[in-house]
Amino acid sequence: MNTEEILICLPAYNEARVIGKVISSIRQEGYPNILVVDDGSQDNTAQEARDAGAMVLSHPINRGAGAATATGLEFASRENKYSYLVFMDADGQHSYQDLRALLSVAPNYDVVIGSRHLGSMNMPFSRRLANAVGSLITFLFFGLYVKDSQSGFKVFNRKAMHKVQISFDRYEFCSEIIGEIYQKHLSYKEVPIKVIYTNHSRAKGQSIGNGFKMVLRFIFRT
Repeated sequence: MNTEEILICLPAYNEARVIGKVISSIRQEGYPNILVVDDGSQDNTAQEARDAGAMVLSHPINRGAGAATATGLEFASRENKYSYLVFMDADGQHSYQDLRALLSVAPNYDVVIGSRHLGSMNMPFSRRLANAVGSLITFLFFGLYVKDSQSGFKVFNRKAMHKVQISFDRYEFCSEIIGEIYQKHLSYKEVPIKVIYTNHSRAKGQSIGNGFKMVLRFIFRT
């Protein structure tokens, strides 16, 4: 697979402490095209990303992970030179070696999802529970059950880049993507991944409280 045809997108909010190291690690794995969507950070995330060699798009205010992901999708589909778009968390939570595992099956599917529930299961119990609730909510509202619907580690091929549309700005977008896969008849596969938890990454992500907010936003589309 030609790595020049792969774009790695890192939605980021206040990640100045780690973003440079994350970008350098990805580049060391052989992936030169990295886009950071700086979602209205209050720190030096954008400059740190540029200094590490990434392209940067910035939101003037913090809109949420869904909005940052939508910006990445729009950029990749508009450029029309990338065969694959990979989303990874900007906090170093994902293992860069797992990139190859996801990309190795990407030619056979429209979307590849990195599943923490198929991997080593080193997730804290609270995070496993929150993700299980998220997957159940996703199934109830969107009709498709996947083990890790809330994963931020995904690969889209060119077809998926153009078809998937995101309308939710915040964490509801993960479930919305699963709905887009189902409604637009995109093929998909879940691939086991491992997760690297730090104090920094543990402080973010899904929670049971977010699950209740998801339900309300799905019902009222707020």
